[in-house]
Amino acid sequence: MATKIRLQRFGKKGQPFYHIVIADGRAPRDGKFIEKIGTYNPLTIPATIDIDMEKAMSWLQKGASPTDTAKAILSYKGVLYKNHLAKGIAKGAFDQVAADAKFEKWQAEKQAKIASKISQRAQESKSEMKKRLEAEEKIKEDREQALAAKQAKLNEKEAVAETEENTTEETPVQEEGETPVAEA
Repeated sequence: MATKIRLQRFGKKGQPFYHIVIADGRAPRDGKFIEKIGTYNPLTIPATIDIDMEKAMSWLQKGASPTDTAKAILSYKGVLYKNHLAKGIAKGAFDQVAADAKFEKWQAEKQAKIASKISQRAQESKSEMKKRLEAEEKIKEDREQALAAKQAKLNEKEAVAETEENTTEETPVQEEGETPVAEA
């Protein structure tokens, strides 16, 4: 029986969640499986991957072939590298202590890389938020200036109207036949 390490989809429409399973190669994607070895949630940042490394290693050594996506996930978590080191131990290229040291070094580098990406992403989101706030402040200032200019025009029109009213009230109305009296 040809076994495969593959993903089995769960979750709602638009919100995928996957189980990493060992299944017969002829079984349907979401059908019968032999064993569940982990989970994968691509919606979180970074993606959440929980996998039982010992089970995955044993199935890889038994000959289970991972699909492309499962292979990428196993590689990301270091299962394929650990399997590679186990093959080196079996061939006598190095001993278990050296293999463990290499794996620990690789794992530490990987964690540092992930941490730096997370911090970089956080800084990018902070700078993006700062840019958004600055843009909003600029828009707010522009609106306030436009409103102030509009208000100034309205005040100016009201002042002109008031002066016109005052000038018409101050000048006496002349009736017909009367001559204006000159003030001395």
